[in-house]
Amino acid sequence: MEELRLGAVEARFADIVWANAPLTTKELVALCEKELAWKRTTTYTVLKKLCERGLFKTEQSVVSVLITRDDFYAMQSERFVEDTFAGSLPAFIAAFASRKKPSEQEIEEIRRMIEEFGKDKV
Repeated sequence: MEELRLGAVEARFADIVWANAPLTTKELVALCEKELAWKRTTTYTVLKKLCERGLFKTEQSVVSVLITRDDFYAMQSERFVEDTFAGSLPAFIAAFASRKKPSEQEIEEIRRMIEEFGKDKV
């Protein structure tokens, strides 16, 4: 699959689809008219583009999700860590924490996550 990135407008459109899918193209057009002030043709153009990129699919006028919002942003995060920190999660966390100190609650949550990930390896 080609590298999948969304511009700001595409991301707003994708959020509408993720929040409402599955939905008919007619429903999507109405939502985009209301939320984005788009005409039908604009909605269909952006939908076609994101379907071609493998994010959504349309069959019999029903739009459904191929890549969930969580999976999409997880892929984006992986790519960022890979590109910026040579794939090193500890280097990313160190850089992030040097500017924004995590709260005690966040530290505990991260500890729990690490323990859970460790259980999967045993």
